[in-house]
Amino acid sequence: MPYRGGAPAIQDMIAGRVDLMCDNASTSLPQARNGNIRALTVLAKARWSAAPDIPTVDEAGLPGLHVPFWHWLWAPAGTPKAAITRLNSAIVNALADPTARQRLAEMGLDIPPREELTPEALRAVHQSEIEKWWPIIKSANIKAE
Repeated sequence: MPYRGGAPAIQDMIAGRVDLMCDNASTSLPQARNGNIRALTVLAKARWSAAPDIPTVDEAGLPGLHVPFWHWLWAPAGTPKAAITRLNSAIVNALADPTARQRLAEMGLDIPPREELTPEALRAVHQSEIEKWWPIIKSANIKAE
């Protein structure tokens, strides 16, 4: 069932109208901590520092089903490189703040190392995800709704 965001989907999960969902930590982790939902696994190679008791997908018996939730900022095509550089610098500096890092970690968000917080790194991750998922999407004839 398609949703217009994580909040309506998690509401249906709590209400019992949805049996299973893959969600990002910032939406689902508070609900799991409150006992409203049950976290089965993290779809990552390593356990989350914010929830070390939740097993990885490999530990849960589905090795290799790694579907990391990553958060990036995107700008329209043609945005001047100077603007991208300035925005990226501001974000990297904000993410270096210990208070911000701690709060994001509590929400289950892992911040990549500084050298991975670049437009070039985003491009590489994006391309890697396309190469991994596009053949699966095509072979399963999955269509956006």
